[in-house]
Amino acid sequence: MTDVHPNLRAWLDQLNAMVAEQKARGVEATPDMVRDSLAGLTATFVTRAPDLPRVHDVQVATAEGDVPVRLYDPEPGVARPVILFFHGGGHMAGSVAVYEPIARKLAEATGQLVVSVDYRLAPETPYPGGLNDCLNVTRQVWDILETEDIAFIRQLALVGDSGGATYAATISHQLGGDTNLNLTHQMLIYPSLDYTLEHPSISGHGEGYLLEAERIRWYFDHYFASGEDRRTASPLHMPVPEGMPATLVITAGYCPLHDEGVAYARKLREAGIACELRDYPDMIHAYLNLEDLVPQACSDTYRAIGAFLSQ
Repeated sequence: MTDVHPNLRAWLDQLNAMVAEQKARGVEATPDMVRDSLAGLTATFVTRAPDLPRVHDVQVATAEGDVPVRLYDPEPGVARPVILFFHGGGHMAGSVAVYEPIARKLAEATGQLVVSVDYRLAPETPYPGGLNDCLNVTRQVWDILETEDIAFIRQLALVGDSGGATYAATISHQLGGDTNLNLTHQMLIYPSLDYTLEHPSISGHGEGYLLEAERIRWYFDHYFASGEDRRTASPLHMPVPEGMPATLVITAGYCPLHDEGVAYARKLREAGIACELRDYPDMIHAYLNLEDLVPQACSDTYRAIGAFLSQ
């Protein structure tokens, strides 16, 4: 097996020493702590983002309240296909603001309009609140762009990383056959696809590689606050409907979610869905948020997303 990237190894050694010291002092995680951690991590290591000519915020009215979204237009006035982006963070952390540089890079790499969704987070809003926000924005995406007088082509792709990829895949299973949406692609970056946590990589890479199995269970316990059926809510265990979009699954070799990404790609292929699996064997979960440590892997990932969308 390929060793973890040396830049990540050095950083992980420092991180794991700090985590061990905190555990020894009895420090327990809180939602605010994990939110600050992800925000700080991204701000520290994603230090370059492209300028775009038009970036602005919109409030999308839904039955459950307004959902903030941020629109990234790489060339105003030129009609382009659309990406809906759902950020990661275990359904508890992350935001449009935290993922600002990553959304900009997606717009630059693909040349497409990017709509980034600031869905509600657990534990304040447990399942299915955040998912409903993403579903509601997806259903309204064409109306949003028309209201904002943005030129677009009616061709939609869903992109998400980690917990955001859960939402992207769930929506593809639920709305993939909606001809009005014209959902043609989904791209799932180190995705969380199985809330049952039954795959070997959960234990094999579940300690010492940033995202740990204990923390994943903690996220899910806060998200599923009323004892919901986690298997039914897992994209990996959903039936594959007609109309599922072409899919790109990106996995990281030292990510505890690695094996469920591989299993999902296999399931789609067996159902006759065009699916590409791209593995980065020396990467860890959330490596796009650690870009300055592994710039080559990140630039290759953005190139792969752009190439997949152009197919």
